[in-house]
This record gives sequence, C-alpha cells and structure tokens, in this order.
Amino acid sequence: MNLDLKNKNALICGSTAGIGKASAIQLAEMGATVTLVARDEEKLKKTLLELPFQEGQKHNYLVADFSDPELLRKKVNKAVENKAFHILLNNTGGPKGGAIFSADVSEFSNAFSQHLVCNQILVQAVVPGMKNADFGRIINIISTSVKQPIDGLGVSNTIRGAVANWSKTLANELGQFGITVNNVLPGFTATDRLDDIVANAAKKLNKTEVEASAFMKNLVPAKRFAQPGEVANAVAFLASEAASYINGINLPVDGGRTKSL
Repeated sequence: MNLDLKNKNALICGSTAGIGKASAIQLAEMGATVTLVARDEEKLKKTLLELPFQEGQKHNYLVADFSDPELLRKKVNKAVENKAFHILLNNTGGPKGGAIFSADVSEFSNAFSQHLVCNQILVQAVVPGMKNADFGRIINIISTSVKQPIDGLGVSNTIRGAVANWSKTLANELGQFGITVNNVLPGFTATDRLDDIVANAAKKLNKTEVEASAFMKNLVPAKRFAQPGEVANAVAFLASEAASYINGINLPVDGGRTKSL
C-alpha cells in the first residue's frame, strides 16, 4: 500500500491545535511538505517547530483569519504563485452551540462564510495546481451531524450539511482530473471544542462535567473519546495514493456512535 507523500505539498487549515495539528504532523511524517494555516502567528511558529522534518521538506505557515475571506483569498493566491498544493485539509472551528430556533440570523451567515465560502476560496486557488499534477486530495473535517443532527448544535448542523453537499458536488466535477474530495466526520474527539460541548451538556443535564463526560462516553460503543491522532489517521489515508478510488464519501470516525449506515 502506497502511503508515501514525498514530493507532495499539503495546505492544512486550523493546524495549531486538535485534529488540524495532528493531521499536519501525520502528513509531515509521511513525507509531505506542510503549510500550516491559522490566525495566531505565535501558535503557528510553535507548531512549525513540532513538525517532523525529512530531507527535502520545507514546512512553512500562512497567517489567515477565516472571518476575513477576502484577505484569505489574497494570501492563498500569493502562496500558490510559489508552489502547487497537492493536498488541502479544510478544517475550521465549529459554530457555537445552542438551539436553532434561538440562533440569530447573523450566526448562520457568519458560519456559512467561515466554512463554505472560505473552503471555496481555497479550492479555487489550489485546484489548478492539482490538475497540472494529475493528483489532488481535498479533505474536509466536518461532523457526524451530516448523518444524524446533534441536539444543541443547530447552526453547526445546518452549515455542516451545506459543506457536505458542496463537497459531494465538487467530487463529481473534479474526479476526472485525479482529484478526490472527501469528508471526515469526527465523533467526540478530545479537543478544546469537546470541552465546551461537555460543559454545555453538564448544564443541560444538571450534572458535573465529569458526570456529563461519562454520560457522553457511554453513548459511544467504544466507550471513550477519540484522540485527535485517530482522526488524523483517516485524513492521512485519504490523502495518500492508496485512496485514489475513494471519492465523494462521508467517513465517520466516531467509535460507532452514529446510528445511521
């Protein structure tokens, strides 16, 4: 099985923490040259030092805030002038929790911009290089909510569903060029966002956070939360040559929690 990513360039969004950071490390270990993308330059510098280096790799970073799509467009268009990217990981922090009925309309438009619009900007920038290389991997970190909506995440459920359908449509258009587009759907994963979800669950259930965490783990057949690296393993496989005929899928990495097939 060919999992070698030498001579491949990867653009990894949300790469200073959680799943994004774990994915950046994993792809670098497989030989890819990684460009980190996040809004905090100090965290980017720190993460850059944690990436494994092999001969020929020249990892770097791009400071960008997804709340400013036009600035993101300028920066990524400048980046692709210097090199082509073969792998794109779209990964943006989810909208805040809450019931969908009480969400302000601005929450939907902001989330749509930060997720779908920014994804589109990035794809339009990197796809020409992927076409020239006859190799491309676009991977989107979204949510199991595209298969089964999650209570208390109304805005996220809505926007993640939009990204999933955007992704499937894109997969149909780009497959002929050797470019695959797939979604990874993390379940409960030990990240800062999960800490917030546990805290909200504790309030809703009138339990301590320890009790709420135990309750949530019990919903998972594996009876535990995932580590970011376990989700990154799925990203790494989809980014590889070995996954060349896997296209347009939603891949849950959730320990079996999602009830649908």
